[in-house]
Amino acid sequence: MIPNVGKLAGKTVFITGASRGIGKAIAEKCAKDGANIVIAAKTATPHPKLPGTIYTAAEELEQLGGKCLPCEVDIRDEKQVKQAIDSAVSKFGGIDILVNNASAISLTNTEATEMKRFDLMFGVNVRGTFLCSKYCIPHLKRAKNPKILNISPPLSLNPVWFKDHCAYTMSKFGMSMCVLGMADELKGDHICVNALWPKTAIYTAAMEMLAGSKEVMARCRKPEVMSDAAYVILTNDSPDNTGHFYVDENVLKDANITNFDKYNFVENPSLMPDFFLEEYLNDKHAFQISNADKKVESENKSEDLIKSNPELARTLDALRQIITKDVVDAVGSVYVFQIEEYGSILLDLKNESGSLLLQAPDGLTPDSTFILNAETFVQMFNRQLAPAAAFMTGRLEIDGDFAKAMKLEKAMKGLKSNL
Repeated sequence: MIPNVGKLAGKTVFITGASRGIGKAIAEKCAKDGANIVIAAKTATPHPKLPGTIYTAAEELEQLGGKCLPCEVDIRDEKQVKQAIDSAVSKFGGIDILVNNASAISLTNTEATEMKRFDLMFGVNVRGTFLCSKYCIPHLKRAKNPKILNISPPLSLNPVWFKDHCAYTMSKFGMSMCVLGMADELKGDHICVNALWPKTAIYTAAMEMLAGSKEVMARCRKPEVMSDAAYVILTNDSPDNTGHFYVDENVLKDANITNFDKYNFVENPSLMPDFFLEEYLNDKHAFQISNADKKVESENKSEDLIKSNPELARTLDALRQIITKDVVDAVGSVYVFQIEEYGSILLDLKNESGSLLLQAPDGLTPDSTFILNAETFVQMFNRQLAPAAAFMTGRLEIDGDFAKAMKLEKAMKGLKSNL
């Protein structure tokens, strides 16, 4: 990994959302240099499902060699942000680096996005980034080699990034637009403003809570790949190193890192590319082509094949029995399951009293299509495998309306005892 060389010793680094995950990993890397770390996050008391608070993180960072100031901050709140920055300046004498890491996410389409979730994403991602930058800038202007680093993606107007989760994408691109504008705005003050984004999925406590499994972990990299890349950017001495949208792997390759095995959890992993990168589109396209071929091969297979798989047949029978008018009213969507060994199964939870057909009609346009094998189908509907884990590990592909796919998952949770 990138070695610590002490360039950040004595510098004050203000990091939002640094009580866990990527933010904490960046804080740890800076602490090893002897930096002063300001942890600006909301987690002052233990979360029931996520480890770490601003205080436990502070203890760990000081053990690594840094000095720490834990600040309980909702970065949407102007007063709290200003107080945290004033406290940092009072304790450490200034601010040299701002890392806008805190973020909120909801992968829902326009209809399914509740306005409180919309407001949360724009409040944390856009307002929080802008607000922390606004009040840090006067102190950064007095610093030597000052930096702002936003954990946000390269800007793109490709509709594919907007169509399934428009609000989330707009909010993350809002962070990136801060980079675009502030980099040029602050050039005269020699404040370098850049963005950093992971090339692959990163396994954090939040992902573990969502889809924790060894299979998911095996397809992700450790947060240290981001913290090492951040360290390279934050220790760059050039005042012209500004306005860039960096990707972690590319940063490290430019720093002569050729072996990335140390950032993986297993040998020879099949890594998931992250959102907002062309690699993701290429990977997804290849997957869809592969499964399209399988669909053609399987279209003519008969119902007898399902009967030859007792577990699949039992699961389908159980699923058929729980289709009621109440379920249809609650879900209101049509789904197709493209099962590799068989073909397409239609689950209609929208029309009349609903139905389950062992062959989807030609020309049907479902709300969501699930591409998977029979084993995954059985495990998901028998609650042996979380759909999120299946999706993260590549065992499940989802086409169409992602929000309506999630709606089915929510409905199935309530019917667990019946399957």
